[in-house]
Amino acid sequence: MKIKFMITAIAGAFALFSMTASADGHALRVGVEGAYPPFSWKESDGSLKGFDIDMAMEVCERLNKECVLIEQEWDGMIPALLAKKFDTIIASMSITEERKKKVDFTIKYYNTPARLVAKTDPGFDGTASGLNGKRLGVQRATTHQCSAEKLYPGAEVVLYATQEEVWQDLVAGRLDAQLSDSLQAFEGFLSLDAGKGYDFLGENLDDVECQGVGAGFTVRKEDSALRDQLSQVILDIRADGTYKALNDKYFAVDIYGS
Repeated sequence: MKIKFMITAIAGAFALFSMTASADGHALRVGVEGAYPPFSWKESDGSLKGFDIDMAMEVCERLNKECVLIEQEWDGMIPALLAKKFDTIIASMSITEERKKKVDFTIKYYNTPARLVAKTDPGFDGTASGLNGKRLGVQRATTHQCSAEKLYPGAEVVLYATQEEVWQDLVAGRLDAQLSDSLQAFEGFLSLDAGKGYDFLGENLDDVECQGVGAGFTVRKEDSALRDQLSQVILDIRADGTYKALNDKYFAVDIYGS
């Protein structure tokens, strides 16, 4: 099958990218973030890259759909889905009971723990008492905001629109620590030059109530047929080795989890 990429820049809150890979002309509109490396990021030419982006493209190809990626700020993801701006979200969204009150999820496509990051030997530990009075940065409307407010009630939780902004303020000294996905923290910060002098603080969080049971593709509750289709595609991608190839392209460890 010959695949053509067509990139269209749209002014405002999102950019639209279209890949024609269908015989029937039908499209699957996918909400993505584009600001969460290595899962999704935007290159200087405006193209979207990352594990989530590759997963979305693979899903569209297997469903014989035109893949339309719609970039959306994180805290507007679920409202945009409910407003039918796209058909599904493929953006590392954790499956939680709170979110399931509004939307539905496929089976998980990966599961990695959350963890604190601070300067190496910061002079405090990663316990609730250790974070008392400290400025703790998290991305707004995430499971990490939920855990930060629940587990560290004495901390000053500072909210940001994107994870990249959290890292910028941590390096600038405006935060004492941050809480995010451990894999994103390692691949998107600690392994880079910007992350020198910083390290994980404490252990992986054990907070299923906030963190959920892994990341899934998100759909509207009435779209159960699409949910089941997407879940089957995840199973197929896992079974034929494609998942491992995509995993190994971005990560040194298996991110699927137990």
